[in-house]
Amino acid sequence: MTIEEGNKKPWESYYGPNMGYVQEQYELYSQDPGAVTPAYRELFEQWGAPPMSGKDAHTASYSGNAQKASGSVDIQLLQKAVTAGKLVMNIRTYGHLAADIDPLGISEDSDTSLLEPKHFELNEEDLKALPASLIWEGADGQTVTGLDAIQRLRQIYTGPIAYEFSHVHEVHEREWLNRRAESRTSPAPLNPEERKALLERLVEVEQFEDFLHKTFVGQKRFSIEGNDVLVPMLDEAVRIMAHAGSSHILMGMAHRGRLNVLAHVLGKPYSKIFSEFHHSPNKDLVPSEGSTGINYGWTGDVKYHLGANRYVKDGETVQARLTLANNPSHLEYVNPVVQGFARAAQDDRRDPGYPKQDVTKAATILMHGDAAFPGEGIVAETLNFKALPGYQNGGTIHIIVNNRLGFTTDSSDSRSTYYASDLAKGYEIPIVHVNADNPDACIAAIRMAAEYRNLFKKDFLIDLIGYRRYGHNETDDPETTQPTVYDKVKAHPTVSHLYQDHLKEESVIDDASINSIREAVTNRLKEAYEQMKNNEVHEYYQRQISEPEAVSIIPTAVPLENLRAINADLLKWPENFNVYPKLQRILQRRSTSLNEGEKVDWSLAETLAFATILADGKPIRISGQDAERATFAHRNLVLHDSENGAKFCPLHHLPQARASFAIYNSPLSEESVVGFEYGYNVYSPDTLVIWEAQFGDFANCAQVIFDQFVSAGRAKWSQKSSLVMLLPHANEGQGPEHTSARLERFLQLCAEDNMTVANLTSASQYFHLLRRQASLTETEDARPLVMMSPKSLIRNPRVASPATEFSEGKFEPVLEQAGLGTKPDRVERIILCSGKIAIDLEDAFEKDKADWSWLHIIRVEQLYPFPAEEIKRVLARFSKLKELVWVQEENKNMGAWTYMEPRLREIAPEGTTVKYEGRPEHASPSSGYQLVHGMEQQQIITSALKQTTKNNIPLGR
Repeated sequence: MTIEEGNKKPWESYYGPNMGYVQEQYELYSQDPGAVTPAYRELFEQWGAPPMSGKDAHTASYSGNAQKASGSVDIQLLQKAVTAGKLVMNIRTYGHLAADIDPLGISEDSDTSLLEPKHFELNEEDLKALPASLIWEGADGQTVTGLDAIQRLRQIYTGPIAYEFSHVHEVHEREWLNRRAESRTSPAPLNPEERKALLERLVEVEQFEDFLHKTFVGQKRFSIEGNDVLVPMLDEAVRIMAHAGSSHILMGMAHRGRLNVLAHVLGKPYSKIFSEFHHSPNKDLVPSEGSTGINYGWTGDVKYHLGANRYVKDGETVQARLTLANNPSHLEYVNPVVQGFARAAQDDRRDPGYPKQDVTKAATILMHGDAAFPGEGIVAETLNFKALPGYQNGGTIHIIVNNRLGFTTDSSDSRSTYYASDLAKGYEIPIVHVNADNPDACIAAIRMAAEYRNLFKKDFLIDLIGYRRYGHNETDDPETTQPTVYDKVKAHPTVSHLYQDHLKEESVIDDASINSIREAVTNRLKEAYEQMKNNEVHEYYQRQISEPEAVSIIPTAVPLENLRAINADLLKWPENFNVYPKLQRILQRRSTSLNEGEKVDWSLAETLAFATILADGKPIRISGQDAERATFAHRNLVLHDSENGAKFCPLHHLPQARASFAIYNSPLSEESVVGFEYGYNVYSPDTLVIWEAQFGDFANCAQVIFDQFVSAGRAKWSQKSSLVMLLPHANEGQGPEHTSARLERFLQLCAEDNMTVANLTSASQYFHLLRRQASLTETEDARPLVMMSPKSLIRNPRVASPATEFSEGKFEPVLEQAGLGTKPDRVERIILCSGKIAIDLEDAFEKDKADWSWLHIIRVEQLYPFPAEEIKRVLARFSKLKELVWVQEENKNMGAWTYMEPRLREIAPEGTTVKYEGRPEHASPSSGYQLVHGMEQQQIITSALKQTTKNNIPLGR
């Protein structure tokens, strides 16, 4: 910026948006002179404050430059100024098409004509005639003419960093992003010492991979080489986030580069990583990522799936806890889990009401694959969390570790978008593409990302464009599918060599220092390897296989006076709050439910369970589609004022509550939400976390989360969870997609005491099971709970329970049917069942006044762990038993039958047959016709209650 001589004030060169920008700079200057550039500082020191209105300056400038001698306006000059402004806008918007972001030079050339002055019929003389400040409000003292401005902007927007900000609709955010991109001083460039440290880090990254490659020949590691700079970028992000107050930094990534991140960012010792390679029992050359590696057949996971924790310290004060989440080979599915980690770290759950969130306490960094980011739907579902009240976490830094290939697939085969990052545009996430061979640019990009996230509390995405030095893994030959690319890769220098040469050219470092750095890194690797060889103590997660231990029995009954007091308080609303009249009548009926002779229904049992858990000081989080009201309109824990729509949650104002209660309607996604809730629960094990499916059938959309995390996380990673999953389940004639929560799939996943699976038949059982689950959080007995929750049974009077069952009872894995089995010596058939069919059977035999002395019914409330001892104790009372019949409403190839059959045969008394009664095998869970459903259901009930033996009837002579 030039300061004009004489009496002519510099403000005469500014008007409109330019004057607004100067005024903004002066505001910053008045608060802190160091916050503006030296040029602006000099300007304000000499001339003081700019005028509040640019009208006078505009007039003077207009008179001096935009009028001819006759006083008429120079239209041609104005048109060129407007056109040059369009060129500036195009450079900002489309400059990325001409940017130097392709290390190998394998991309096709783009049409960049929109960036050329001649496209707008402008030449150099036209641009020189315009003041730089007229077309570029960010012009500094080194940029005088319009030509200077265009050249500077092209240098910025077509360099090793490419910016895409035009899709960000918040004007102040977009302006901030453009100013940061166009500033010479922010983010601050690296000083010489920082650049030397960066080179040393790049050498460590490269030589670690090279050492593994040469020492453990033929073993897969999913090398980071080609995107080496990811590690120092993470270092920088951690540093910035920690200094900004984030005491938790949560990271998620797939397997490529994971070992390097574990070693250098998470601080996992080289010797431990070498040990995992050295003792690997399976070194077969398998051309996929497979599951070879550290795997002894019983549990554990391969080395490039494991996570880690580290505490970053500054002096004696712990600054931040770093966590890299464990991740299966299902690439992007760790994304919502890590988001759940972050929200759990940010929420203060100590007081009643919603948790108090502080987004500065935790920061999230997610690393993605370039084929997986647009290809895996879980990515979009997780990006959708960014602004949702129950899921946002103040912004995530996303880094696409872009090696231009997916397994063996070219980008043209794996996505329909121009960039791998284009999906993020729909969520208005700023995007920066950066050349992975330019470390200075990469650090500038991560600094901008961290600064934006900390300022605006929103996501930011960096597309780190590099390459892959080896194949999909180190046993793969990539030249069979990408021969031309790998011709270039083989001839391409590594980034550490490129960077050291660059620093030498700028006299930042000399050969002696470079050799010293490389030698020191080599020596550290060799020492760690020798240490590993000399220490044969294996630090694996191996353990002896033993029989599962029974869950601890913890009292869950609550004194009746406590329940009555809580129930009364739940029905108190603000004086001016207008409850919907129909709902108010329903809720008011609960006031007498705990009286003698009355009963508590399912919904009130749940509310009382929540209330008493909160009274015990245990926080609760529940989410799901329609969770506030519940799909079947039974919960209604968030009331809406019928006149103004204001919300009120009784559990937030309960006098007895000593912890937070969070309830959120979730987005229309199962896999991302279940992953988020699982992550929240793992990171906050003290919280009872519940996810409710709209219908249990929809849980199959989250199957990867169930398979890879919920059921197996403890076995693979020693990762404990007590997540509760409520899955509405019952064959009620509502069609194939509103019937089955796929109970059979969850039972198939059960082993090693890894989950509890239940299908209940009474409200008090639900109350006690929830309270038991809450009591097990933070203990070794913590495990996920999968519950086939009811639909029509929610309001069925047969499910309601008297008050004494809440104040004196406990959860029972099996229940015996009241009114049956009173004459043990006459019982020949015992029906075992669970869930709704048990209520249908009760209804049928109570309506039929026949002699039922030959029959008994056992309700198996807890299916897994299988309550063998409890069932055997019941069976032992019946000496004349002939049949054990498993009755279910699901098809024979679904439901619990295939799980129950071998277990029932194992405990059946000698001479007793085990039979099945239910629907035959079908491909679809149920009929779509109500009439067919009714006929099938009646057939099951009739057959189950039909006596087939007459041994107790005297024959006579």
